[in-house]
Amino acid sequence: MDDNKITDNPADNAGVRLPPPFIYLGFLVMGLWYDSPWFEGRMTENTMLLGGGLLFAIGLALLLISARGQKKVATNIEPWKPTTAIVSTGIYGYSRNPMYLGMIFAYAGLTIGGASPAALVALVPCVVVIRVYVIAREERYLEAKFGTLYTDYKKQVRRWI
Repeated sequence: MDDNKITDNPADNAGVRLPPPFIYLGFLVMGLWYDSPWFEGRMTENTMLLGGGLLFAIGLALLLISARGQKKVATNIEPWKPTTAIVSTGIYGYSRNPMYLGMIFAYAGLTIGGASPAALVALVPCVVVIRVYVIAREERYLEAKFGTLYTDYKKQVRRWI
């Protein structure tokens, strides 16, 4: 049996139950609700919308490129499902977590577009939660499952950029 293709073991996952996009979304909505003019039915300045839109587009592009890289090697994107392969090519040759990086860019774009300093400040604890609750669990799981294949990859590629 190929160790990289274990898929019928329910314990074969990183143990992340809450989808990471929901974590980002929770912090984002709280911050926007606190001080964004969007929640008062007002628009923000065009420069804020343009700058925020650019960051959001960069984040979305990172997410799509990352997802395509994982689909290319037929591994699961969802952290509550088994990982069947280490993706180390393409964007994953530059960042071990390009999907989470993409979510950070998208989040930051929405905070700028929404003119919300509170949401931008909330990004810091949001990233801490992602790092501790999601990434740490994923890294432990990948090290246990793939051993030196993953630890060698960690030595070569930075966590973020």
